[in-house]
Amino acid sequence: MTRVRLSVAERRGELLRAAIEQIEARGVAAVRIADVASVLGVSNALVLYHFSTKEQLVAAAFRHAAEADLAHLRKLLGRRTSALRRLRSAVRWYAPTGQAKGWRLWIEGWAAALREPALREVAQDLDRQWKAAIAEVIAEGVAAGEFRCPDPHGTALRLTALLDGLAVQLTSYAGAVPRARAQQWTDEALARELGLGLEGRALPAPEQ
Repeated sequence: MTRVRLSVAERRGELLRAAIEQIEARGVAAVRIADVASVLGVSNALVLYHFSTKEQLVAAAFRHAAEADLAHLRKLLGRRTSALRRLRSAVRWYAPTGQAKGWRLWIEGWAAALREPALREVAQDLDRQWKAAIAEVIAEGVAAGEFRCPDPHGTALRLTALLDGLAVQLTSYAGAVPRARAQQWTDEALARELGLGLEGRALPAPEQ
């Protein structure tokens, strides 16, 4: 069967998607240029034409995944509803009990980033943008009087740390934490950070 001729952008996208699948299946250390080429039925030379080394391909694949995640996050946070509803949607999507990215991919990426500067840059950039987006919506909710939060950036950091840690537990250690309990902890953490009761109403301000 004759392959359809793709544009450069389409071909790169196809290669990046295949690389992401192979990284999730094999791990960063084990994946090879040949694995990506084989999945698509193309030559190693074609992959190397677009990405001159495996390291460049892997870093580009993680950036592709990161950009897709950030685009979805911004879509959730950009909805026309209250800041609290947007935050809950974003946190539940990002949580390891939600429908976010393949956590196995990102755990692989974090491990590889210890040795690969290009991957570390991608991971740090995603982390910064996620925290900034969450902190911005928290600040909007504070300004609108929906809840209290004296340190939106600190809250975004703590929520991210909790969700990333739970992702490692649920993905790497089967049965370590029941999914329902992880979701409960996530909901409780968000409510606590925003000075809310679990039913979503603001708690009385503490006496001075």
